[in-house]
Amino acid sequence: MKKYLCEPCGYEYDPAEGDPSQGIEPGTAFEDLPEDWVCPICGLGKDVFVEA
Repeated sequence: MKKYLCEPCGYEYDPAEGDPSQGIEPGTAFEDLPEDWVCPICGLGKDVFVEA
């Protein structure tokens, strides 16, 4: 699965790890994240992420 980078802050979403801080299970693809999911570092939405 592809990793995605939050351009403003540099956080990398790795599907293999998920996002435990927001209840996202490991193995969750970026495309499958809820629409209201936000970057755990800066709080911006999925629209600021690019493929890493």
